[in-house]
Amino acid sequence: MNGKKILLIVGGGIAAYKACELVRLIRKAGGSVRCVLTVGGAHFVTPMTLAALSESQVFTNLFDLKDEAEMGHIQLSREADLVVVAPATADLMAKMAAGMADDLATTLLLATDKKVLAAPAMNVRMWLHEATQRNVARLRDDGVTVMTPDEGEMACGEYGPGRLPEPEAILDAIERMLGAPDPLADQPDFAPDAPLAGRHILVTAGPTHEPIDPVRVLANRSSGKQGFAIAAALGALGARVTLVAGPVSLPTPGGVTRIDVETAREMAEAVDRALPADAAVMVAAVADWRVEPAASKIKKGPEGPPRLSLVENPDILAELAVSSRRPRLLIGFAAETDNVVGNAQAKRERKGADWIVANDVSGDVMGGTNNRVHLITAQGIENWDPAPKADIARKLAERIAAALEG
Repeated sequence: MNGKKILLIVGGGIAAYKACELVRLIRKAGGSVRCVLTVGGAHFVTPMTLAALSESQVFTNLFDLKDEAEMGHIQLSREADLVVVAPATADLMAKMAAGMADDLATTLLLATDKKVLAAPAMNVRMWLHEATQRNVARLRDDGVTVMTPDEGEMACGEYGPGRLPEPEAILDAIERMLGAPDPLADQPDFAPDAPLAGRHILVTAGPTHEPIDPVRVLANRSSGKQGFAIAAALGALGARVTLVAGPVSLPTPGGVTRIDVETAREMAEAVDRALPADAAVMVAAVADWRVEPAASKIKKGPEGPPRLSLVENPDILAELAVSSRRPRLLIGFAAETDNVVGNAQAKRERKGADWIVANDVSGDVMGGTNNRVHLITAQGIENWDPAPKADIARKLAERIAAALEG
């Protein structure tokens, strides 16, 4: 990290203990850390622990006159190369989104002129709540990089997305942000003649999760890796990319605007809000059906398994094909387990897409790093050689640029 300075704000939550390991990793990578400990965070980790690990004073109180004389909050907010909030609780992110400044942490965040990285951690229902998702979207619109939390068992006993990303993943995000150009700085990052300069391209990626009850979902195995790679490749060619992502734990590609959703209906709404676009690449594995979720956890009983009444979800690709705001180039994906090319050809006709990218997912393609695809167009079929998903993404991005140019 070449001596880069990190201002670490530790929010209040059980995951605050992982901030200690993050401090250690940052220093091991060559960076320095100043810590700001919130009142809530101090319930889980002490100032002395963070001071010992960072070898620097820990700041807690906005109205400490001694600190204001020696290190004013304005200076503290601006001397760092990057501000990191970990854990970023639901309360802290709500205050950030609202522009509140009622303690040292929120005052620093409002006063800083540096990039901000937030690593969320909270209960699964809090993370999935509409208010939290609205706040996350607002923060991302404001230029804050908000990581997607990990999925797993919570300290409260529930399971789902909301776990703090591991310190190694946060460090990786820090290093990428320190090495990447500031997306808010005066640009363009790309020459006016970049292949996709001036184009807006919409990408969907990952699965959707359809709730059955507060702890169970209908889902699929999509990792989101191919869609995220395509968003990154399009951005690298100069496009303005909007990425609508289902529940996956992947870092946002640099310069890409990300919108997180959970269900198929939420994805359909996000796609509609993102229009108009010059092209749309619908990579997401959208659930075909949903159920009316139960208000509480469904229990096993003598009556046997519950009956789930399935309702068809909106067909985002087909609806986009007939929309008055249809992108000039509409591309769908077909994940198939048999008759891959034949099913993809039928899907292109049925959905009204310009292209269909078909791939065989009978193996581990959905979670792996490699892929083999077939590009189905009105002109015929192209069988691409197996390759890493990043290479597939670059090749497809180049084809999109050529099509839009033509």
